[in-house]
Amino acid sequence: MQSRLSLVAHHGLNRLAAREHAWLERLNGVCLPDWEVGLLRLASRLGDGLFWYGLMLALLAWHGWEALPAVLHMIVAGLLGTLIYKWLKGATERPRPYQVCPTICCLTAPLDRFSFPSGHTLHAVVFSLVATAYYPALGWLVWPFTALVAASRLVLGLHYMSDVLVGALLGATVAGITLML
Repeated sequence: MQSRLSLVAHHGLNRLAAREHAWLERLNGVCLPDWEVGLLRLASRLGDGLFWYGLMLALLAWHGWEALPAVLHMIVAGLLGTLIYKWLKGATERPRPYQVCPTICCLTAPLDRFSFPSGHTLHAVVFSLVATAYYPALGWLVWPFTALVAASRLVLGLHYMSDVLVGALLGATVAGITLML
């Protein structure tokens, strides 16, 4: 038996998805060169966590113990983001666009079953905000990567625009709250 939140979420997200299908079909159907699709697949794969773990290790290697507060902050904010997005995915159970609309192609394997919100985008924004709060000079690296991750979710057929936007908003909220503490 579904909870009331789940039923309300399903209804609202289904109505929103119907409005987003046509736009997403055009975006997903863009004839990109193989190298661009490959770049978005790479961004998606690195956005699974590899890029962020590498960044944390690099910060520790470059700055030693001085980087520990930033790295621990990234870990805590990332874990909080994971709890929030996993709860929301379970509560809403929104299918991915390619599961609902046969004209949308899935161009890479998803990590989980549901779409709302985009965990990749949430974490990219969390980690980018926290990292640049401690090390502003990293902005040239993390923000373009964050944009690639967010774009990859749409073009690869894994998420709706609303999934990505809510993921970014949640990521900014989590980072903002943890930076105020």
